[in-house]
Amino acid sequence: MTDRRLEYPATLRNRDVILDVLRGVLPASGLVLEIASGSGEHVVHFARAFPGLTFQPSDPEDAALQSIAAWTRDSGLPNIRPPVVLDASSDHWPVTAADAILCINMIHISPWQATTGLIRGAAKLLRIGAPLYLYGPYRRADVVTAPSNEAFDASLKSRNPEWGLRDLEAVAELARAEGFSEPAITEMPANNLSVVFRRM
Repeated sequence: MTDRRLEYPATLRNRDVILDVLRGVLPASGLVLEIASGSGEHVVHFARAFPGLTFQPSDPEDAALQSIAAWTRDSGLPNIRPPVVLDASSDHWPVTAADAILCINMIHISPWQATTGLIRGAAKLLRIGAPLYLYGPYRRADVVTAPSNEAFDASLKSRNPEWGLRDLEAVAELARAEGFSEPAITEMPANNLSVVFRRM
């Protein structure tokens, strides 16, 4: 195995159920920007499943960028671009347009500014009708939060007080303000959600 490749057990558990949702979300062709690509395991899995799409992975962390590059190189897939440095909270992204944006397991392990930046940046890049796909655990106003998610939230906040489960309604309010649709929500295993906003 290439030394720089990171491996996240959660990716093996969730990549196929996420892929099932993406089959009904992603366009047939175009550029898919992945925000906070992490290890790069997701983007390789999705690029293999969608050969008609070009994938642009990104991450702000050097170790992640090296891992993404290693996974991409080892996959031999021609439809993954080299990873770029992208901080979702920044006003300046290195990508100027995309046909879809994916963001998996970032919102709860980053400051709120990263979420506001993600929504704002996505609104600038996406054309009308294009999807912004989010995956992860959320709080919802009319749904009791699972005990495992409550424990996870406490663990996250103990590591960084700026982290933690976000209220889906607050994320949806941000999205509405930036010209996105109401969210389409799919229940996922382990109390996670797939959330799809479309540019209006």
